[in-house]
Amino acid sequence: MTHRPPLGAPRVEIRLAGSGGQGIILAGLVLTEAVGVFEGREVAMVQSYGPEARGGASKAEIIISDLPIDYPLCTRVDLLLAMTQDAADVFCWGLNPKALIIVDRDLVPHPPTSRAIALPLTTAARDRLKSPMAANVIALGVISEMTNLVSRRSLEKVLLRKLSSEKETLNKKALSLGIRMAKVYARTQAPAEEMEAEAEDM
Repeated sequence: MTHRPPLGAPRVEIRLAGSGGQGIILAGLVLTEAVGVFEGREVAMVQSYGPEARGGASKAEIIISDLPIDYPLCTRVDLLLAMTQDAADVFCWGLNPKALIIVDRDLVPHPPTSRAIALPLTTAARDRLKSPMAANVIALGVISEMTNLVSRRSLEKVLLRKLSSEKETLNKKALSLGIRMAKVYARTQAPAEEMEAEAEDM
């Protein structure tokens, strides 16, 4: 199945940003492989790390296109995911005026714009899944539902290939939770606490 990019563009630019240890680069790799291998689209990813392995800034930029990619860096970001306040402050440049901006409500108290969608990614991972490290997979579920760029099935296939089979159930639950969270937001644009409550059964 081929998914169309948001905004009707043949080229979609995505920037995932956070701190070392949050799995930002892994999320980028999973998204890139899911789109390229299982969705059949042109895709490229460039990653960067901060000075520290854990705690320093990290960023993954993914280009998705219907045409061959001649320049693999973001110049007009269509989707920004910021998982920390530092990431939101440092990496909010070069945004499309209509960019979809998703932030982790728990770690980004001051989003770069009032249009940002603040979701309780880390809280949901900790309280619902008992695994704060699953916040990055929850975010992938949100992106899948909100953009239609990649299917849940494609993401699940890559997660199973890249991570141990022992984490298969956790990753499926995390993707389901992210998809559910996005659906609740789209339906009600509810406060974060209500989204957590409605997604609890996932």
